[in-house]
Amino acid sequence: MPFLAALLAVTTALAPITPASHDRDTLPSNDGWAAAGAGTTGGSAADDAHVFVVRTRAELLAALDNGSAVPKIVKVAARIDLTAGTTCADYAAPGYDLDAFLAAYDPAVWGRTTKPTGPLEDARVASTRLQGAQIRIPVGSNTTLIGVNGARIEHGSVTLTGVSNVIVRNLEITDAADCFPAWDPTDGATGNWNSLYDLVSLSAATNVWIDHNTFSDGNNHDADQPLYFGRPYQVHDGASDIIRGSDLVTVSWNNYYDHDKTMLIGSTDTPGVDVGKLRVTVHHNRFANVLQRAPRVRFGQVDVYDNSYIATDEDYSYSLGVGVESSIYAENNVFQLSFDVAPADILKDWKGTRISALGTLVRFGSHPAQPVDLVAAHNAAYDPDFTPDAGWTPVLRTGVDPAALVPLLVAVGAGHGKL
Repeated sequence: MPFLAALLAVTTALAPITPASHDRDTLPSNDGWAAAGAGTTGGSAADDAHVFVVRTRAELLAALDNGSAVPKIVKVAARIDLTAGTTCADYAAPGYDLDAFLAAYDPAVWGRTTKPTGPLEDARVASTRLQGAQIRIPVGSNTTLIGVNGARIEHGSVTLTGVSNVIVRNLEITDAADCFPAWDPTDGATGNWNSLYDLVSLSAATNVWIDHNTFSDGNNHDADQPLYFGRPYQVHDGASDIIRGSDLVTVSWNNYYDHDKTMLIGSTDTPGVDVGKLRVTVHHNRFANVLQRAPRVRFGQVDVYDNSYIATDEDYSYSLGVGVESSIYAENNVFQLSFDVAPADILKDWKGTRISALGTLVRFGSHPAQPVDLVAAHNAAYDPDFTPDAGWTPVLRTGVDPAALVPLLVAVGAGHGKL
């Protein structure tokens, strides 16, 4: 985008527009992978009887009609707490007790070679089902879920499973905390706690546009959780995970902040339903003090361009995860790093080999941003080397902004309330 056009875009972003004017928006032509095939129109074809304004959990679930595929527009016009006043204790199934669980599955007692089994683990799983029934928000095909008037969904998981043609826009979504994380002693050298709920979860979902949302853990940070078995009791999973054969997705102009496992693209390292799918575009997003997976990719052809990364948290791990058979094309992304983060650590080897990384700018503190070849920096510090060629070139783009303008454009335009 030429410089003057970019400045005009910033000016336009500053001009307030009534969110209602966007109810029937469709994904613009060529705007990322979600524009492929039939494109993504969401609920734009809804008749007047299927346009809803919701302010409570009950109204939200009724409007979504248990994942019905009838074209619909659901406008969230309040702060909706999916727990509706319930607490973790209310979901605990008979026989579940955390202290008893910790005593039974302490690695000193249970060991580290097998995952937990038995009545206490069964009770934990039953508890997660009870919580899931309360906090999951099933979104069906041909739906636009859009926020108005500063809408927020708290303690809920927007779930897109086996659906197509969905738009999620202009929402603040926070803190889908899992009350009953699973302990896996075989996960890594020392085991890990793993949680279940994403803020937005795509599973076998096709033609989805996630745009102008804000995602965070709210005031419930993983860093404040206790340590059990020497590992953080992590209660949050992904902010917007795209797994199990999902395909043709555009993730644009969102604000991700203060989260750990941000965006996982791909289910497992084992070839299966993900092969040939997971085509995702990630552009003009703000990733501020997210610790990893921005995104982490398996198998998919993923286009990552014009994103602004602020990586100054002391627990920062990496931004772009190059996973099994992935093909990442990263262009004109900008990274603000603390002085103790090396550019070599922006990329992470997750058994992948191919990534094109073009036009990257890196800035330390208040110093001027400098161009960095991310692949060369990684290869100089780590083995094995990445191949600096994703093997494909994106064509579904509406225009790539100069990297120097990306931090300003994204700061002004990304997140809910910025349509």
